Amino acid sequence: MLQAEQGQIQIHTENIFPIIKKAVYSGHEVFLRELVSNGVDAISKRRMAAMAGDCAEGSEGQIRIRIDREAKTLTISDNGIGMTADEVKRYINQVAFSSAEDFLEKYKQENDAIIGHFGLGFYSSFMVAKQVELVTLSARDGSEAVRWSCDGSPNFSLEGAERSEPGTDVVLHLMEEELEYIEPARIRTLITTYCDFMPVEVQLEGETVNKREAPWRKSPRDLTDDDYIELYRYLYPFQGDPLLWVHLNTDYPYNLQGILYFPKASGRADWEKGEIKLYCNQVFVSDSIKEVVPRYLLPLRGVIDSPDIPLNVSRSALQTDRRVRSIGGFVAKKVGDRFKDLHRDDPKRYAEIWESLAPFIKIGAMEDDKFADQVSDLVLFGTTASAADGESPDPIPGADGKAYTTLGGYRSRLDAANDKRILYCTDEAGQAGALALWTGQGAEVLLADTFIDTQFIPWLEYRHNELKFQRVDSELDASLQEKDTDLSDADGKDSSDKVRDLFKTALGNDKVTIQVQALKGEQSPAALILLPEQMRRINDMGALMEQRLPGLPEHHVLLVNRRHPLVEGLLKLSAGSVITGSGSSPSQQLADDLSRHIYEMARLAVGGLEPNQLAGFQQRSCDLMGRLMERGI
Repeated sequence: MLQAEQGQIQIHTENIFPIIKKAVYSGHEVFLRELVSNGVDAISKRRMAAMAGDCAEGSEGQIRIRIDREAKTLTISDNGIGMTADEVKRYINQVAFSSAEDFLEKYKQENDAIIGHFGLGFYSSFMVAKQVELVTLSARDGSEAVRWSCDGSPNFSLEGAERSEPGTDVVLHLMEEELEYIEPARIRTLITTYCDFMPVEVQLEGETVNKREAPWRKSPRDLTDDDYIELYRYLYPFQGDPLLWVHLNTDYPYNLQGILYFPKASGRADWEKGEIKLYCNQVFVSDSIKEVVPRYLLPLRGVIDSPDIPLNVSRSALQTDRRVRSIGGFVAKKVGDRFKDLHRDDPKRYAEIWESLAPFIKIGAMEDDKFADQVSDLVLFGTTASAADGESPDPIPGADGKAYTTLGGYRSRLDAANDKRILYCTDEAGQAGALALWTGQGAEVLLADTFIDTQFIPWLEYRHNELKFQRVDSELDASLQEKDTDLSDADGKDSSDKVRDLFKTALGNDKVTIQVQALKGEQSPAALILLPEQMRRINDMGALMEQRLPGLPEHHVLLVNRRHPLVEGLLKLSAGSVITGSGSSPSQQLADDLSRHIYEMARLAVGGLEPNQLAGFQQRSCDLMGRLMERGI
């Protein structure tokens, strides 16, 4: 029979900080995770010890949680291996030792079944309890039940107790300020958060709360598409269905399982913290794993479960080391492999979901050279070309009638003289005039993204330094110009010179370069704003650094279409005007105002008029139309 005794808990100096009850854990609620985890450990230990013939196997493992409102206690019970008095002294009193580590030394071959790493989780109970009682009975033959009690100070009591079945009860006498934990709804939420996928049944007041089954621990062969989608809907309710998923499973050089999902594109992706849930042997640890996966994969969703990711003593923060970086590389490679498989096996499906995949692939390629090598041939662009028929693999038909192509596919359709020039458009509305000019002459244009491609296209040029990416509104070549004769007058000026002088005088802005050309096509505009490629890129990069939309640079080119009827009429109007001693004639003033109007319309087409300028533009337009009507024009 155990003799009652008093004593002091032995604390090694170097381990004093981990048991300061208010400082170990970032949040008090994790006490339940730690105590339930300890119970699951105890059940695993009993099963392993029974297999070795050291104790009776017992009934199926179970964690029971009971609430006593009157006594203000919360009890967490397990039917695991329990402890003898000597084990309580060693594992509870001598905080420097870890029962999990000691047990694993004996049963090394089964070590993946043990959750505990530190032997300190039990002390998290003192964050919410003013007194903790532990009643335990070892499953080994001939053991006696013992009761251990402590009020959070180094003082404890240890005495004999009554318990008929092996296992352990942890009774928490809650502090007044922690009475939220006697509310069943609060405990249920904590079980669902931290213990939902633990392999042991967790009961609250007789009702099983947790799901127990962790699909990511199964083989992909044993899961259907519906199984994957069901897990996603459970973890992320009301978020729709995922686009695709990646099942992770490796046991060398580290143990890791998981399922990662690609969500549909939305404006709420978290590129800093992420939404992937980190588990350690099916115990929820954190939903912030920016130290584990590369930044470009953080907006993925799903689960990563590994006992080999190093955590701090409270399991609340990750410790970055070579192993963590290796895990990040493994995850990135598996994601890249998934992209390659989908692109090869189902290119139409790949094209349909490309807009949601593009940020991951493009940002990942720019940030990770190894990932870039995997996905460089998988990058798609929208194209003005029609989708290929069934006999040709490119362009690929996508969603909503769009067609997509790879950079290689695009180049294969260029003639030899232009196969180094990549024409692209980032805004089909804002660059509509220039886009129509190119496509009207049969040129194929890539449709790029307004934001990401501001950085991605220069990166592509760096990777393919033989190529030149040219936005449709950066310059126009001879193929878009009419080959006609522009005769000079007696002063040696042709019509192009006259149009240039007219606009230069009307605008009075040296920062606007005036170019005059005769453009092909009946639908060609009266004027276009051209932005030289390098100048525009500098402007776009400055806007990106300042986190604003790129506006129209002060220095830009106004290309006037000499063959447009409006410009031809403007020349005739200007030719009939005279300069009087009191200033410009009404015709000259009207010509100047028309020139400014043509310029402002070109600016409006590229979003170059600020909101506070639109009202003035509208007023001037109405006034100009009125004056034209008065003249019968």
